[in-house]
Amino acid sequence: MTWLVIVGVFVTLAGLVGLGLCIGKAAAIRKLDDPDQARAQLHWLVALNMASVGLAGLGLAFVVIGLIL
Repeated sequence: MTWLVIVGVFVTLAGLVGLGLCIGKAAAIRKLDDPDQARAQLHWLVALNMASVGLAGLGLAFVVIGLIL
């Protein structure tokens, strides 16, 4: 099941890129002076973070399943 491992690696990398975007966006949000605007952007950031972690976890599951099969 080599193709499953390859797909899993790409899905995991996409999740890691999303986590990198979260880190960069969080650094930009920390510099904001308006707490209401920061709170609104943090709500969006939490959703992106959870999606990225889920995507990375799913990719790792693909890799494990591909290695077992």
